[in-house]
Amino acid sequence: VEQNYNLAVEWYRRSADQGHANAQYSLGYSYSIGKGVEQNYEIAVEWYRRAADQGSANAQHSLGECYYDGQGVEQNYNLAVEWYRRAANQDDAVAQCNLGHCYSNGHGVEQNYDLAVEWYRRAVDQGNANAQFNLGECYYNGHGV
Repeated sequence: VEQNYNLAVEWYRRSADQGHANAQYSLGYSYSIGKGVEQNYEIAVEWYRRAADQGSANAQHSLGECYYDGQGVEQNYNLAVEWYRRAANQDDAVAQCNLGHCYSNGHGVEQNYDLAVEWYRRAVDQGNANAQFNLGECYYNGHGV
């Protein structure tokens, strides 16, 4: 079929309205990037939350990013960490890297380089390039290693 973001969103919405977590995440992502719909972070957060509440790690780390960046919600590092941790505990490498970043910088948690390195290593074990860079920075600066 020909690529069509508008039709993709239409089908995501039909499935999401029936409670399908992956569709809810995909609909939230569509609103987040503005493909197939007008970009709207508030609506993205609503759909991410529905999927996250069902255990979707992708939605949980995306919701964490919304709280971290203040997109669609008031910026709140504590809630960002909470959502990152939920996804990280499901082996989501992006969330693990983001959680490491929070520990490294003391955002939403007490700064702790040892825990930052621990989370970076988990993401590194899955091949996450950002975590590899961040772990390199820890070695370069002698933080937590």
